Amino acid sequence: MKKAAGFTLIEMIVVIGIFAVLLAITIVAINPARQFGQANDTKRGSDVLAILNAIHQYFIEEGDFPVGIPSGTALEISSTDADICNALITEYLAALPVDPNINGGEEIAEASCSSYSTGYEVVRDPISNRITVSAPLTQVETVLISVTR
Repeated sequence: MKKAAGFTLIEMIVVIGIFAVLLAITIVAINPARQFGQANDTKRGSDVLAILNAIHQYFIEEGDFPVGIPSGTALEISSTDADICNALITEYLAALPVDPNINGGEEIAEASCSSYSTGYEVVRDPISNRITVSAPLTQVETVLISVTR
């Protein structure tokens, strides 16, 4: 009698079980949804800073802030609220940044300034004249993205 070479069913089930546990641990450790959220929040931070830098460059060259920046209450940078697109596009920004959750994050070019929404907010403090640009649609709940200058 010859003894058959190979693996038993129990050995195969144990190996598959070990692989399943290792795969589950890896997926939990990597957490792709959290990684995408952090990447989007990083983009939001960069966008907020770019908008604030453009507003301050406008202030330096023109001697006043762009018309449309609200005083006291933050409003969304959009064609219906804080409309600063025409003041900033091409001269201070190549394109107006948009939150990744809005329209796939596609930036707003000069031709699109008639109807737009960025998802970012801007406000001017009436006492100190400091400008704050913020991103209220963060994906990581504990993160607050706001820059004041």
